[in-house]
Amino acid sequence: MELVEQHLERIEQLNPKLNAFITVMAEDARTKARQAEKEIRAGEWRGPLHGVPIGLKDLIQTAGIKTTAASARFRDRIPAQDATVVRRLKEAGAVLLGKQNLHEFAYGGSSMISYYGEVHNPWNTEHIAGGSSGGSAAAVAARLGYGAIGTDTAGSVREPAALCGIVGLKPTYGRVSASGVIPLSPSLDHVGPIARCVSDTAIILQAIAGFDSADSTSTDRATEDYIDALEKKPEPLRIGIPNKFFYDDLDSEVASAVSHALSVLEVSAKEMRVIELDVPTERRLQSAESYAYHKDSIEQNPELYQPETLRRLKTGAAITQEQISEQYGMLTRYRNDIARVFEDIDVLVTPTTPVPAPKITELRQDRDKLRERELLLLRNTRPFNVWGLPAITVPCGFTESGLPIGLQIVGPHWQESRILQLAHAYERATAWHKRELNPEAGK
Repeated sequence: MELVEQHLERIEQLNPKLNAFITVMAEDARTKARQAEKEIRAGEWRGPLHGVPIGLKDLIQTAGIKTTAASARFRDRIPAQDATVVRRLKEAGAVLLGKQNLHEFAYGGSSMISYYGEVHNPWNTEHIAGGSSGGSAAAVAARLGYGAIGTDTAGSVREPAALCGIVGLKPTYGRVSASGVIPLSPSLDHVGPIARCVSDTAIILQAIAGFDSADSTSTDRATEDYIDALEKKPEPLRIGIPNKFFYDDLDSEVASAVSHALSVLEVSAKEMRVIELDVPTERRLQSAESYAYHKDSIEQNPELYQPETLRRLKTGAAITQEQISEQYGMLTRYRNDIARVFEDIDVLVTPTTPVPAPKITELRQDRDKLRERELLLLRNTRPFNVWGLPAITVPCGFTESGLPIGLQIVGPHWQESRILQLAHAYERATAWHKRELNPEAGK
């Protein structure tokens, strides 16, 4: 109860400045906290999430609680059922603090386009928190919960986590159920945890991973013990550095921080070498699937969308069924081909974003520049959604002005334990994750 009250007080204090939460479930959180206390005292401990306060991106359905997708279209939408991931969190005993702000319908990487207003970065509120899971990342970074659940279609867990100086994990496509999650692009959508450290990320993943027959994209494949994996000494790994594309045109401070991070990893690596990847950059499948979900609503009530979201959604209208079928075939080939890369290496390492978080005023003044910057911020994360690979971001430095920089570690399909182990080893060898927010955070 004390823990939950502390978090609710901090939300009340900082949320007006960060705009991280859309709905705060205060009374429900207090009820679940009292229940958790009784269960734990009675010896009915459910595991390491029992009684732990976390948040949910407001794209994830909650029974009896508004799920808005940060849009006027769904501002009064109250689902009858929980998403599978919510049900699993409740079974693990987590205390849900509320629903977090995002880029409307997850169609963007800045969280500046929302019916409920822009999300601000807790390290410097003049800058974006990233997106589309911007509210979730800002909340975790500002200590408004121990973790959160976000969604990731082109980097929407990893990019905001990197810009907010925390950990974000996109599991293998099909590892975590997307049932009950409002889709952006079902062929590319992933659900994943955001937390302050790698071990917390593993704990949340343990609770939400696993097959779900209610989700046609879910894969019936056994999960590992992700928590136990962190206790084991990792084997020296063959690390691939895909310089071309992922290391092109980096901000100088990002390049310096990542270079130093690679030198840390190299100490315990079996091998580290530059490799070349044929990187997919096609976005038509996402555009087509996004438009298909919203088509009827766009025709009937276009005014319920933010103008920029409406513009983006309409880009999918002209894509033909023949082109969509071709894209599905290409997606299957991409995912099969990338698996062969891991015959010669064990993991890939890249900067999470090529640049730090831009200023809100800079992007607010020019919507064309907003989309351009979003696409740049998502450049290094998007291909791993196409490939369906598990990928994690960990903090690896800060700019001179105090903005976080992220390092991305990627493994083969179904090898979440491998990237968690390496991320954990890097975390223990560095102190970036221990950097505290300025006490004036949120001003």
